[in-house]
Amino acid sequence: MVMFYHLVFGGLAAAVMAMELSNTSKDRVAISSAFNAFRNNYLVVYSLMMAGDWLQGPYAYYLYSQYGYDKRDIGRLFIVGFGSSMLFGTIVGSLADKQGRKRACVTYCITYILSCMTKHFPEYELLMVGRVLGGVSTSLLLSAFESWLVAEHNKRGFEAEWLSVTFSKAIFLGNGLIAIFSRLLAKFLVVNMEFDPVVPFDAAACFLAIGMAIILSSWSENYGDPSESKDLITQFKGAAAAIASDGKIALLGAIQSLIEVSRFIFVSLWTLALSPDDEDIPHGFISVTFMMSLMLGSTIASRLMTRANLKVESYMQRVFAISAFTMLLPIVSNFLGAPSVEDGSLSFGGCIQLLGFCVFEACVGIFWPYIMKMRSQYIPEEARSTIMNFFRIPLNIFVCVVFYNADAFGITGMFGMSCIFLFMASVLQKRLRVISDSQKLKPQAWTDLMEGGDEAKTSNI
Repeated sequence: MVMFYHLVFGGLAAAVMAMELSNTSKDRVAISSAFNAFRNNYLVVYSLMMAGDWLQGPYAYYLYSQYGYDKRDIGRLFIVGFGSSMLFGTIVGSLADKQGRKRACVTYCITYILSCMTKHFPEYELLMVGRVLGGVSTSLLLSAFESWLVAEHNKRGFEAEWLSVTFSKAIFLGNGLIAIFSRLLAKFLVVNMEFDPVVPFDAAACFLAIGMAIILSSWSENYGDPSESKDLITQFKGAAAAIASDGKIALLGAIQSLIEVSRFIFVSLWTLALSPDDEDIPHGFISVTFMMSLMLGSTIASRLMTRANLKVESYMQRVFAISAFTMLLPIVSNFLGAPSVEDGSLSFGGCIQLLGFCVFEACVGIFWPYIMKMRSQYIPEEARSTIMNFFRIPLNIFVCVVFYNADAFGITGMFGMSCIFLFMASVLQKRLRVISDSQKLKPQAWTDLMEGGDEAKTSNI
């Protein structure tokens, strides 16, 4: 079965390399040297930021357990992190529109470095503070950088279609290649070099500090709505009104929430699905295979989004439907034979699940550039970060509920729930396509809403 793992991994690696190196004329986008420099600068910073984030994942649970905390104590720490992202992160992330996106990106670096520093102390209260800072940082990472990119891209007068190139490359690097590199580096530091499990957090802080230096030296500031007449509450009300009044924004937020919750279920349960009795499987190798699948998906997305005859609203409906089918496999495979493991070998049902999970991760790789492009088109610039953080509230609520009631959810029920969510996303995507085809964007709608006029235009879902 080791040969099966290597066959899957090798096939994915070959597919990624082939697609990256064999662009046809339809896949090429003519870009300027100025945009190339701008894009590369952003990708370097984004990769450093993602390295700082990915380095902390592999040994967080292990570090807490080394400090003597049990599963329940560690669960509370993770709940605090997601709760902080939902509450404090939403507020701090929303301030980026008013106080400046560059400043918010620098704040991300500072708060995450402080979060890493708290890992040196075994006191539970300090670890809680670190999780709060980490939650705030996560919200900034997933909103401030994209908001800065979109605003700066438009301010410099670059072509709108070039954004798709940056988005797909950012996912390929930050969520794929850098994720693999970070996991290997963390393992090298702890296993090969035999350093303490806190060392990967120190390495993460170093990457974040380097990225912050580049931001301070080369990025200009941009804002959403810097008006001093609008306080944070007014900004929240305006963002909520925009979501409620514009069917496209509301549908986009619902789709994002459904996909993110489904991926959280997958990330949390794929190990249990492939080794239900805690059998020995090559976790690291399989995890890297999933990241390669995501890279393949982002490469496919870059091909699809550069073709003028293809609308992303159309093909994403099929992508969501395929991903829904893959989440059925853990349930169906039980009838083909439990994915038992013996000497590292998966059963036939386990092999089917593994292939399905790779397809799911490829679909996620297609999804992220898509959602970034749609947000750049539909979300009003004045409250981009605010609305993007609103979209993440359902995910954080769901995660907190699941962590708090971890024993109450069965694996079959969780994957079934994920399948339903993905099917719902496909249905909502169809509705989004219908609305997109039937009406044009109304940039004035946001201005009307912020002015509070009764004449604010709305579009029904």
